Amino acid sequence: MSNSPNRRMKIGDFLLCRLKEAGVRHLFGVPGDYNLELLQQLQDTGALKWIGTCSELNASYAADGYARLNGLGALLVTNGVGALSAINGVGGSYSEHVPVICIAGSIPLRSVERGLGMHHTMADGSYDHFLDAYAHVTAAHARLTPRNAAVEIDRLILTAWREKRPVYMELPSDIAYLDIEVPADPLTLADAPSDPERLRSCIAAIVRRLSAAKSPAILVDSDADRFGVAPELMQLAEKMQIPIAVINTAKSVIDEPFPHYLGIYIGKPSEPHVREAIETSDCLLAIGYRPLEVTTGDFSASLPANTIHARGHSVDVGDDNYQAVTLKEVLNGVIDAIPRATSRASRPVAPAVARPHADPSAKLTQAAYWQAMQGYLREGDVLFVDNGTSYALFGLKFPPKCTFVGSVNWGSIGYSVGALLGTLTAAPERRHILFVGDGSFQVTAQELSTILRHDHKPVIFLINNGGYTIERGYLGKTETYNDIANWSYADLPKVFRRDTRARSFVVKTVNDLQDALAAPNDTLIFVESIMDPHDALAPVMNSSNKGADLDYGPRGPQRSDNQLRPVQ
Repeated sequence: MSNSPNRRMKIGDFLLCRLKEAGVRHLFGVPGDYNLELLQQLQDTGALKWIGTCSELNASYAADGYARLNGLGALLVTNGVGALSAINGVGGSYSEHVPVICIAGSIPLRSVERGLGMHHTMADGSYDHFLDAYAHVTAAHARLTPRNAAVEIDRLILTAWREKRPVYMELPSDIAYLDIEVPADPLTLADAPSDPERLRSCIAAIVRRLSAAKSPAILVDSDADRFGVAPELMQLAEKMQIPIAVINTAKSVIDEPFPHYLGIYIGKPSEPHVREAIETSDCLLAIGYRPLEVTTGDFSASLPANTIHARGHSVDVGDDNYQAVTLKEVLNGVIDAIPRATSRASRPVAPAVARPHADPSAKLTQAAYWQAMQGYLREGDVLFVDNGTSYALFGLKFPPKCTFVGSVNWGSIGYSVGALLGTLTAAPERRHILFVGDGSFQVTAQELSTILRHDHKPVIFLINNGGYTIERGYLGKTETYNDIANWSYADLPKVFRRDTRARSFVVKTVNDLQDALAAPNDTLIFVESIMDPHDALAPVMNSSNKGADLDYGPRGPQRSDNQLRPVQ
């Protein structure tokens, strides 16, 4: 708490004020009787803009997408039914290191203290179930009271921002209008300063290692984006004239036209020049590296034993662990101290691959589809991938200043549609392009109505291939459990908004696709591309095939002859 004079505010007003001071301009969610009082305060104060969503799950996805572009996001749900609906998306934010504030309007504090049974509870006399559930998917959680609200609201918001992870707060419905004493000073988002000695020692240790190396390199995970250090990493790579690669979760974090950018490192499936530069480096600086099977080519990644591991607030250099240091301060110190390279061997470059020209009148294939998409991308795009054959997006080269959005670690299908609403809200001036399959889209399709309601103008490319093609690569090539209902996807904009000006296309050939790509983006564009259920690029199917072997073992059903295997 500040030593400066305090002021008195209603608890709900103070919460909204603090969110606004933290840079949150919009609040996503679904109304419920336990949160209506806070919604009324939002309406009366105009502190934030309310973005009502079709479900709490979609609100959590939207807040996640919003936070990735805005730095912090927030959603409002109601007790129990709303909180548990949203917990999947909040769990994804925890897995993907995205700072989101989940506010649950909860049962009156009077009912908690008197043990009164209320709806939206388990009816067992306990009121901590949802706090306990969220404890596993958040960096901090609390139930607000008139006694702790001023402290806990600040603690939770600052924790989300500093740790780049979600937090959860329950606001009992009978306390939002109570006056409490709160700090007079505005909330300031800032990291605690590093320990001076630990910072100096850490910088010196990294500089010694990098300066002595003959083949240093940098490997970047998504935390480089979350902690805002991509510019410093590019500055360090330029000063030292060393290569910098990313893992798939960090695609676009480093501008791909950057002269020292190598590509994606994912173990054995990597391009040979990328794999050699990372695995043979005698001083690899890894930023926030978290190895999972989806980021390591099914555990085929092999980082050098002496890799320096730098995280948001700690660094490992050899046997030494440095705590109480911030990533940005460490990198800035290294940049200042490291000598500028006068000459270094030029980085290896991937050989150009000749792509066959697609027959414009031929039936559309995945290969022709993604070849056309490469030419459609432009500088500054926000590009979405959902789990499925749209993972082919990883193989495209992005123009400068693009932002990649995906749920790679968490892998929740349908994430992208809700997240699209969030990024459109955070940065409506940018072009937003969603690449999604029919299976993923059906999970959260109703949020298209909210996107249309707010007159957003994304470009949505949907692949209609009759179900879960990426799952067919795991198991069940022709089984009905991988089939889904065949919607008239291109008609949905008019279903969700009768007066929409959205342009819809049903694409079956390369010619059809080129016509859709030529459409002006002065309104929402929806492109439904009809493709064969078994058509997928080899890297995507290889990933599914290997995933099946990893999931089910050598005696698993994926070994039968009728399973989907990639066309080489």
